[in-house]
Amino acid sequence: MLKTLRTIAAVGIVSEPPPEADLALRVREALPAKVREVLGRALAIRHVDAGSCNGCELEIHALNNPFYNIEGLGIRFVASPRHADLLLVTGPVSRHMALALRRTFDAMPDPKFVVALGDCGCTGGIFGENYASCGRVANVIPVDVVVPGCPPSPVQILQGILTAISTTPARGVAHGP
Repeated sequence: MLKTLRTIAAVGIVSEPPPEADLALRVREALPAKVREVLGRALAIRHVDAGSCNGCELEIHALNNPFYNIEGLGIRFVASPRHADLLLVTGPVSRHMALALRRTFDAMPDPKFVVALGDCGCTGGIFGENYASCGRVANVIPVDVVVPGCPPSPVQILQGILTAISTTPARGVAHGP
């Protein structure tokens, strides 16, 4: 054992050098700053299930696990639309949910963003428009960003949220001179 320890001490650490830092991977530091730049505070999201199968909801819940840690990025879910900056809508809008969705959208303060999630939220999915379904979310309220997929992955959902706040001018904010 002593011989092995002497060899280790004489040779030192033998391994590959660490890779160079990639600035593109520094999203975790830049993201909260971008959210504060756009909104002036943390991003608050209100989620509405307008008639989905809950596949998208499972992926949304995954955003809160330690792997994605959306709350650590300065993004949180709120219970009231009056506290929300972004409305995250899943599912085709059932006729019974159309009024509730409009009221939720109207209750949000300006500036506000809307993201439609999943194939059902984007296009109506397999349900389309019929006697029980209004179809896609854009048929009921204005939508800023759509995130297709059945269901979309947590990374795609996060990309949709970030796209909404970084490239879309918010409703209720005056732009230009």
